[in-house]
Amino acid sequence: MLILASQSPRRAELLQQIGVAFRCLPADIDETPLQGESARDYVRRMAIDKARAVHASHPGDMVLGSDTTVVLDGSILGKPADREHGIALLQQLAGKTHRVLTGVALVHATVDYALSESEVRFRAIDPVEAARYWESGEPQDKAGGYAIQGLGAVFVERISGSYSGIMGLPLFETAQLLRGIGLQRP
Repeated sequence: MLILASQSPRRAELLQQIGVAFRCLPADIDETPLQGESARDYVRRMAIDKARAVHASHPGDMVLGSDTTVVLDGSILGKPADREHGIALLQQLAGKTHRVLTGVALVHATVDYALSESEVRFRAIDPVEAARYWESGEPQDKAGGYAIQGLGAVFVERISGSYSGIMGLPLFETAQLLRGIGLQRP
């Protein structure tokens, strides 16, 4: 059985999209970046730690873990702590290009890992618009304070990379990992 180590409805929808049978079981881990940890190392550690945490209590199952982070000028932009922080995140991203890194790990007898890296260009966003977006409730639990698959799409001028990776589960990389263990048809 495949377990998705997540409570994210977005990740579950994406995994369903490629026809994989699974169940969800969220991982309870500390998601604080380590001092001096790069964004690449952070998403790798988070994806693997989430999958390992669930696999520890379900050792007979295969566990898929994923983590997404937004990176601007080398800094990890996490989830907004509150309204003020959420609006500030959008203002930081406004008119700039940022990277979205999503790591995906498959833990079974071994640990397999893949990284999706995308670029997202935001248009200018005025403070009133940022506040209105915050009030929608959508950005409150999202890396970087926005959801590309929702209302946040209006800020996106262009992307380069994986749309599903920006959403939280890169389907190309995920399918490759699952194919490697015989769970995904070509």
